Amino acid sequence: MRRLPAALCLLATAAAGAEVYVNGVNVEGLANQSFEKVNVKLDEKGNVYIEAPGYAVKRVPVEGKEVRPEGSITRRYYLVTEQTQQGATEFDVDVFLNGKYLRTLASNEPQIVAELTRQLKVGKNAVVLQAKKRPEGKEARSTSRAAVFRVIIGEGVTRDDQLVIEQQLVTFTRTAAEPGDVTQEFSFTTR
Repeated sequence: MRRLPAALCLLATAAAGAEVYVNGVNVEGLANQSFEKVNVKLDEKGNVYIEAPGYAVKRVPVEGKEVRPEGSITRRYYLVTEQTQQGATEFDVDVFLNGKYLRTLASNEPQIVAELTRQLKVGKNAVVLQAKKRPEGKEARSTSRAAVFRVIIGEGVTRDDQLVIEQQLVTFTRTAAEPGDVTQEFSFTTR
């Protein structure tokens, strides 16, 4: 019986969306590792189970990322910005997720697409968006209602290097015609 190297199995299953376990622990994101004297099994779903006697495996938090129980959130969540004309609204938007500052979305930046799944908690999540007018000069770049800066948070999938937001959960829109700062709170429940 011919055995495939574990690295080849890992590579093939990663593309198919299968999961890899070492000594019963899901090792999502594990890379550049080699194991000796191990048994490798594939289940009907293509998941790879590596039995590695003599190896101790445990999940540890990575700075900025929280380790989640397996299967806790089944969808992927994204934040996306849209602008009709980059920088025209002169709004910057501070994003707070569950009471913690996440980042600032500046109107003079190109489109932002960021996955939020790992920053979310199971169940209800709160998002606060604070739009602050940041004029770049004495005169506004635009005062048109057609100049729009929009922030969208939603459930999405990636297909052929394209993100498709399947369900919008948060939509926050400011136009160049709006003069002042605005804070708005939203909540949604992860699935």
